[in-house]
Amino acid sequence: MNTRKITTIQATAILISTIIGVGVLPLPLFAVQEGGTGAPLVTFLGLALGAIGLVILTQLGIRHPQKTIITYSEDIIGKWLGRFCSLFVILFFFILTGLTAREFGEVVVAGVLQETPLEITVIVMLLLACISCRNNINVFSYIHNFYLPIILAPVLIVVALSLKNANLLYLRPIIGTNLPDMFIGTLTISALFQGSFIMTIIIPSMKNPNQAIKASLWGISISGGLYLLLVIATVSVFGTEEMKQILWPTLELARTTAVPGNVLQRLDVIFLAVWVTAVFTTLFSSYFFTIYSIKQLLHIQDHKMLSYFLFPFIFILAMLPQNIFQMYEFIKFVGRAGLLITILYPGLLLMIDFLKNRRLKGSASQQT
Repeated sequence: MNTRKITTIQATAILISTIIGVGVLPLPLFAVQEGGTGAPLVTFLGLALGAIGLVILTQLGIRHPQKTIITYSEDIIGKWLGRFCSLFVILFFFILTGLTAREFGEVVVAGVLQETPLEITVIVMLLLACISCRNNINVFSYIHNFYLPIILAPVLIVVALSLKNANLLYLRPIIGTNLPDMFIGTLTISALFQGSFIMTIIIPSMKNPNQAIKASLWGISISGGLYLLLVIATVSVFGTEEMKQILWPTLELARTTAVPGNVLQRLDVIFLAVWVTAVFTTLFSSYFFTIYSIKQLLHIQDHKMLSYFLFPFIFILAMLPQNIFQMYEFIKFVGRAGLLITILYPGLLLMIDFLKNRRLKGSASQQT
């Protein structure tokens, strides 16, 4: 049976809805903390770094269109070393899944359901992702495609309406004053694009794997462009000093934005509903990638049994941070460290694969 049913447009939609997620709320704060008025530049550099990692990963997938990074890494660097490195990839996305669920819980409890225990909100979102992950890769694709317009449209509307309150003076100087901090900020922002690693399990199911690079560039350009617009909008409306006092500037931006004619005076409730959907698609992708990768590493026929098995472990991990500030420090650290896995590791694989193929072609030409 041919499982290659994912089109280029569907692959693009998966990337966008995976990248745009829980990081939407704290993104402008992360950028301002490290870049000051250079926050838009820091965001753009983070986007560029994330795009480089995605292009490397996509090139690897095109060179091995039948396999994911879990399986072709064994071909490139050897069976046991490949499996050892794959363990770190799986562990990273396992941690990422737990932290995404925890951040969701913190925002919902602080912003909407103050009387609801944090554990309940985390369990509910994890359970939704857990049940959804029992489907195959094609259903995975359909879910992302269904939710994409729901995620994109309201965010773009909030950004567009908020710009009428913008003060361009808040965006000067464009280049921040502290270059080392801007470099750290670039790494932090780039970590928000690590969900694009999902591309490695999409390519083997694409109708035309050679179109994967097109899907990747469109996906990261649209999601990254939206992130950049959010940072520009929040900085130009609030200014850097006020933003440093706001934990979730994007939510505050929606709160202060009104629809013309006073049809809706506050958009934060609608925005939170959209954000919940965005968190689900991101959590869904990282959860699915984790169990799908474990299936391939252990050579199990079906990944469904792993869905419920991992649930309690991810929940325990999600509840480890003592408070919201410790959680965000942990998220920043894990995200920056994860760049070694999501950019450096695929880069080394691509280089080794290229050198091996070149050597094989050289030896083949000598024999003829």
